[in-house]
Amino acid sequence: MPASIRPGDVLADRYRLVDLLSESGDGRFWRAHDRVLERHVALHVISADDPRAEGLLAAARRSATVLDAHILRVLDAERSAGLCYVVNEWGSGTSLDIMLATGGPLAPRRAAWLVGEVAAACCVAHAAGVPHGRLNPENLLVDTSGAVRVIGWSVDAALHGCSEGSAEGDVVDLAGLLYAALTGRWAGRSGSAVPPAPTDHDRVLRPRQVRAGIPRELDTLCDEVLHPRPGRSVPASQVRQALEEFVGDPVGIQESMVSRLVSRGHETVVLPQVPEFAVRDPHADSAGPASPAGATTAPDEGPEEVPDEGNDGAPDGRTDDGSTGDATGEVTQAELPGFLAAPGARPASPPPPFEEPPARPLFAPDPPEGAPVRRSRVPAPSTGSASYWPWDTDAGHHTGHPGHPGHTGYPTGSHGLVDTGWPTGTGPVVDDEVPGRNTFRLAAVLLAAMVVLVAVVVAFNLGRGRTPLGTVPEDQGSASPSDRTSAAPARPLDVAGVNDLDPQGEDGEENPDSLPLVVDGDPATIWRTATYLQDFGPAGLKTGVGLVLDLGNSQEVRAVDLQLVGAPTEVSLFLTEQAPGGDPVAGGLEPVAEVSGGPEETVELDEPTPGRYLTVWFTDLPEVPDGWRAEVAEIVVRG
Repeated sequence: MPASIRPGDVLADRYRLVDLLSESGDGRFWRAHDRVLERHVALHVISADDPRAEGLLAAARRSATVLDAHILRVLDAERSAGLCYVVNEWGSGTSLDIMLATGGPLAPRRAAWLVGEVAAACCVAHAAGVPHGRLNPENLLVDTSGAVRVIGWSVDAALHGCSEGSAEGDVVDLAGLLYAALTGRWAGRSGSAVPPAPTDHDRVLRPRQVRAGIPRELDTLCDEVLHPRPGRSVPASQVRQALEEFVGDPVGIQESMVSRLVSRGHETVVLPQVPEFAVRDPHADSAGPASPAGATTAPDEGPEEVPDEGNDGAPDGRTDDGSTGDATGEVTQAELPGFLAAPGARPASPPPPFEEPPARPLFAPDPPEGAPVRRSRVPAPSTGSASYWPWDTDAGHHTGHPGHPGHTGYPTGSHGLVDTGWPTGTGPVVDDEVPGRNTFRLAAVLLAAMVVLVAVVVAFNLGRGRTPLGTVPEDQGSASPSDRTSAAPARPLDVAGVNDLDPQGEDGEENPDSLPLVVDGDPATIWRTATYLQDFGPAGLKTGVGLVLDLGNSQEVRAVDLQLVGAPTEVSLFLTEQAPGGDPVAGGLEPVAEVSGGPEETVELDEPTPGRYLTVWFTDLPEVPDGWRAEVAEIVVRG
């Protein structure tokens, strides 16, 4: 490629180069401006004698035959002035690799919708026989409206020197895009700058092993497409259908994708203006503003004397308190720290000095001679008789003061009330009530009640063989399910009848004539499903088939013995009180156990589960020479 190509150059007298976006070997990817149609375009440029030139032009011709709103279409392809270039439609937005690097993985419904849009474009392009060839996160763009646009359909692979690609490779890259949107790791075939997905023995881990919370449907879809079984391929239409069924109503998802776009603008920060403060120059000349007092001073003259106008005899130029007031308008010591005085007013006098606070004793003074240490809080009564003896308390029996025989010592007031007659400040010491004593008593009563309650709870727990806190002792709680089963061996339960369950079949039946062979006690007799040309799963014809065992009435089931033919077989067990009428998983039922293996499996439940109908639901069939088929020799239910 000519080294002189640079921004500002014009190709074919039409396309002015603006920004160099990326380089691949000797190829360059530019943002250019179409001077004829006045719009931006994407420009892939390589040298005309580059070995990739013929392939690039052929890829552009193939891509131009695909018309789909998700694909940034080819607008022009030409050789000119020693260059070979392809012009594509320009898209503004954020690619998936940048979106994952800046904001992390997407929510499951957003990720499924995003890849479903790409799968829709693959369906249109694959029907025209044009694969992408390099479907990676860098070529997946979310534009400013939230719509999904695919970059470089068939052209990007040619620019990187790759082969034309295939529909099967695009489908694997679709699963890689879903894997990356859910986990932030790349698992597709094409190269990408996104960190690769972790592997175990050369097998990519399932998405649920990389990030918790991924729905099982999306996890299974990724695993089945990334690790297809021999001779089995999943078309883009099945991937699209599975993703659309998971998303459901897509209203609002496209608009919500706008929040994940990465802005590349630069925000301009405007700082507030700093206010200007007017600083007063103390050496201002006479041309400056007038002083607060309205007086001016010549440069070589002293301060003008202010006449004494009722200043209590203070000399001119001097205030009442003896401090000097400057008539030039400068602040004097008497004016600090207050504001400047109004024009014509004298400066205020400084505040008087603070007075020393009176001395206060640290301790209370001693009481008068003979007075008690503590004073009574009871108000002093009126003064009684002079013959009153304060320490006489035996009314009617003591003679009281000498010379006053028969005096009771309690003078009676005018209203018949007993007058204590204690002199003021000399009454007996009263035992004051201690503040908070009742609160302490109440707290002590509550504490005692709590101790009694705890003692009762501990005694109750110990009486029923538990720890003081009510938990199961360690020697009992650590017992495994097999130990509990050996302590109380499970017994076989009677089966009243067996029915087949095929909710997605045309006739709703699955070999009903041989159903009794499942519980006849003879492992040599076998019940078989129909032989399918495709296995079950999100991309299969069915999600599963099953058997329903009627136990006659509600029983506690502890274990189920399965004797299967062939492996591996994936089975889910459901226990219900009502016979299921359709797909138990779609009906919202939770399995009591799941098993994958064979040919003989003993499924022990975590705890005894009650139920009348046991549904054995087959979700993955073992492969046989003519397709896929499950075979059951015997089922024993234990309780």
